[in-house]
Amino acid sequence: MECQVNYITPEIKLSTYTGKLFKTEAAFDDHLLVWLISGETKIIQADKSFLFGPGSTFLIPRNQLATIINMSGEDLPHKAVAMHLTTKRLREFYGPENTKRKLTDPKIFSFHKHPLLESCLASLIPYFEIPENFPETIASLKINEAITILQTIDKDIDPVLTNFEDPFKIDLAAFMEKNFMFNMPLEKFGYLTGRSLTTFKRDFYRAFNNTPQRWLTKKRLELAHYQLAEKNKKPVEVYYETGFENLSHFSHAFKKQFGYSPTELTGQKNTL
Repeated sequence: MECQVNYITPEIKLSTYTGKLFKTEAAFDDHLLVWLISGETKIIQADKSFLFGPGSTFLIPRNQLATIINMSGEDLPHKAVAMHLTTKRLREFYGPENTKRKLTDPKIFSFHKHPLLESCLASLIPYFEIPENFPETIASLKINEAITILQTIDKDIDPVLTNFEDPFKIDLAAFMEKNFMFNMPLEKFGYLTGRSLTTFKRDFYRAFNNTPQRWLTKKRLELAHYQLAEKNKKPVEVYYETGFENLSHFSHAFKKQFGYSPTELTGQKNTL
């Protein structure tokens, strides 16, 4: 697999992935606006999933835990233009007076092949061929154009883009029970629950009487076992949806926990 990312500014990039798939765990610091040129993107959250194909445009709000899987097509790589909508840029766009209100469940927005967004992001492609530095004034115009289009086509977007608050302290146990399958650093789990790393570890032990690493591994393996045994999924489908970095690590941990490998479990089911 090869990954090539070409930035015209730190906020605007063109990414190309070749190979079968590229997986990452994400909770982005910025809102991410994406136009998918070719290939597919699957986004898996705790309670829902999305599959986007060529021509799709979508917005991933910041601080949203998700597993993101980019897959190439039969003859084409996975190729996408992405625009980071930073807090600094959004504050400048909206000004000191904004309509901020606290959101309890910001969602992933889909704008399937919307002509306004598609033309805006497609217009960036020639700029990636320019050898000299891309002018900041033009970059600002293009980002402001994209934000204006988002405002125009979705009335629910302003409260998302104008919420500049850091995550506040929430119920740690409920959050972890919902999001344990995401392979994020403990520092990120702490931030998303409104805690420092030290406070997160302390509160975690109080809630579960276990360390985060041991509890997370056990929960992920239990989920993987359920998906293999009850949902008839294949090991290669399961490991990246349950927080494991690769199939080898998953298989080793699974056998250590249950006494048999994932393939042995699925093989037994197939012979019944």
